[in-house]
Amino acid sequence: MKNKAVTLFAVIMVLTTAAWAGNQAALYIFCSQPVCTDGAYPYAGMVFDSANNLYGTTQDGGPDLNGGTVFQLKHSGSGWMHSIIYAFTGGSDGANPVGPLVIDQAGNLYGIASGGGTGFGTVFEISPANGSWNFQVIYTFHGGDDGLVGIDSGGLAFDRFGNLYGTTEMGGTAGFGTVFELTPANGSWTKTTLYSFAGGNDAADPLTGVTLDQAGNIYGATVSGGADGGGAVFELVQNQGTWTESVIYSFTGGNDGAYPEFGALVLDDAGNLYGTAAGGGAFNQGVVYELSPANGSWTESVLYTFTGGNDGGQPFAGLTFSQSGNLYGAAAYFGANGDGTIFELVQQQPGWDEKTIYTFDGNDGKYPYGAVVFDPYGNLFATTFWGGNFNCNSPPQGCGVAFEIVPANTQQLFPQSSLGTSRRTPPSR
Repeated sequence: MKNKAVTLFAVIMVLTTAAWAGNQAALYIFCSQPVCTDGAYPYAGMVFDSANNLYGTTQDGGPDLNGGTVFQLKHSGSGWMHSIIYAFTGGSDGANPVGPLVIDQAGNLYGIASGGGTGFGTVFEISPANGSWNFQVIYTFHGGDDGLVGIDSGGLAFDRFGNLYGTTEMGGTAGFGTVFELTPANGSWTKTTLYSFAGGNDAADPLTGVTLDQAGNIYGATVSGGADGGGAVFELVQNQGTWTESVIYSFTGGNDGAYPEFGALVLDDAGNLYGTAAGGGAFNQGVVYELSPANGSWTESVLYTFTGGNDGGQPFAGLTFSQSGNLYGAAAYFGANGDGTIFELVQQQPGWDEKTIYTFDGNDGKYPYGAVVFDPYGNLFATTFWGGNFNCNSPPQGCGVAFEIVPANTQQLFPQSSLGTSRRTPPSR
């Protein structure tokens, strides 16, 4: 085991493209404290607050050993200090958080735990207060018509009014998952199930969480169901208080992809949707795809097909746009060392050009499952589910790493600046 002091682990790497020929640094390697009391297995990505601090979750570890944690990486000088801001007990508070956190303008954090509560998961809020943090459960799932979170469920999303939206992998009236809304009022939250999936041609098992457009329409993807059983992309549209669901694309499992996993869809300014599918494609290693609306229907285009070679394979995470309009994401497996990759897609005329900007070797991380996030300087931050400290479990695989990748034209490894003016955040309650 590493000692209890929080240490900056810097690993200098040579990246595979000229624009990204720079540094990779492990900001924190999990299970650096005895028996993983600092947390283990950061499943999702991270979020920034306005003070340049990072927040994320671990599915396991913590003082209660198997309940998981919410952690902060506080920017300090030329490094980062790790601290646990909440450790789950596995009781009424929940356990084993999944999906990325979301943050409002007041700095409150929101997330989903897959266990605990009545045994079917919880939605929680963590609020900063005078140098400490207050935790509260804002909804407890009961596993029936209201939903069942599941260990692979996605995160939450805000609308412009401060309402939260999310999905459950299972449960609902037919047992194939739900889309729900949480509405705040007078210090409490009211949950409404907006849609229960029916399976079959409809869709089943939404893992990705949801994305909202400017009109308040909701989009997401399911890992199962659809006309061909390879998963589907759905839309929910509200009309006079009633929500109507439509499957806007069904994956065939062929070259178009199959089985969209954890990553939420992203929208561009023209209303096109972008996402990843972990299966299908010409090599059955997944694809990056675009859905474009026209005349009431949607057309799918495959932007990139993973080969399972040096480019990686099976992209579980969602995509992130950079300020220049390029797409970035993670392939969970394969790459030159078999431990996953970070990739970039640059739009050309025509098509998109894919570049592998980083390849993991296990010591620096292994299996990136979460989405990446950028600071205003173009530095990239993310987590890997395994890798790092190989003494933390048996067989030794590592318990995860939080890391940064810095492009070559960046002067400082850890810029000293606030991020608040460069990011959109949902309204505070």
